[in-house]
Amino acid sequence: MGTTSIHTHGCRISDEWTLRGMRAAVLENELIKITVLLDRGAEIVEMRHKPSDIDPLLRLPVTIHDPARATGSIAGGVGNFMDMYLGGWQEIAPSGGPTNVHRGAEYGQHGEVSLLPWDAMVIEDTPERVTLRCSVRGVRTPIRIVRDMTITRGHAAVMLNETFTNEAAEPLDIMWGHHIAYGVPFLSHGAKIYTSAQSIEAHQAPVDGPNRLTRNGARGTWPMIAGPGGAPFDASIIPAHADAHGSDVMYLSNYAHDDAWYCLYSSHHDVGVAVMWDASVFKHIWLWEEFSRTKGFPWWGRSHALALEPWCGYPTDGLAEVVKQGKQLVIPAGATISTFLTAGLYQGDRVPQRVTREGDVV
Repeated sequence: MGTTSIHTHGCRISDEWTLRGMRAAVLENELIKITVLLDRGAEIVEMRHKPSDIDPLLRLPVTIHDPARATGSIAGGVGNFMDMYLGGWQEIAPSGGPTNVHRGAEYGQHGEVSLLPWDAMVIEDTPERVTLRCSVRGVRTPIRIVRDMTITRGHAAVMLNETFTNEAAEPLDIMWGHHIAYGVPFLSHGAKIYTSAQSIEAHQAPVDGPNRLTRNGARGTWPMIAGPGGAPFDASIIPAHADAHGSDVMYLSNYAHDDAWYCLYSSHHDVGVAVMWDASVFKHIWLWEEFSRTKGFPWWGRSHALALEPWCGYPTDGLAEVVKQGKQLVIPAGATISTFLTAGLYQGDRVPQRVTREGDVV
């Protein structure tokens, strides 16, 4: 039996919506609206700032498909993630990046939990605070993720409290991350990144297309890194859609005072996204940029996208390669780890000093 708030003010919640036949849930208050597609990995497909009517999340010009019903003309060698991808915010585990095989388990692009149906139930429902609990078990890997999503009155933010359990009788190697992507209209006129990360490293090779923004494997002190020809490149400046070029993947790490956060602010819209998280678990930010230049599948020149993704490991080469480099998360047999992440929306141009657990920019 589902739940829909009886009260009509303050925080409200419902897990009784459907979208193209898929179960969906909505959490909202006077400032923010969050829409979750439960049958598509409990992905967040809307994070709308109500005062400005801006949703900063990426939304590609594609049809929303139900993974349980959509069938391609032929099985893809990289799995179904790219067939289903429409932008938004996905939770990724136990592998991030391309197809790979680790300990006999074959993983497609970005693992498995992002395409599975998640269970959901409302565990709090008052005008002051609402909470949706989402949970999933892996198919090829004995893992269980439980995610509590909370919004409170007066805050344009969603707070996540999560547990990740290894249900195997042996230790598990894990890649775990939050794939949060942003797009137009939020990025139409450009934006600026602020973060507590102090170091930046470019991926070793091009990921999407030949037009890199940085030199292969370059390292620097945020926000500066070497461009393809060696000239300094400021990774904090996001160009307007009309001026954008190239694609890239970079990794940000080494948070000041172990306080992990970033802000992405659009001065044109006077809207920013503020994300903070547990640096002891999600030790890196994957910075993915795909600025309308990669032709053919899967982008067809239509993706003006930027993602800032908290991850427990890197690079984006799949679990098998990350294990070879010793950069994975290892969870002992039967163990559970707990963590947190908050994503908020704000207005007002400023130089952020930190982001609070409630999503406020200080």
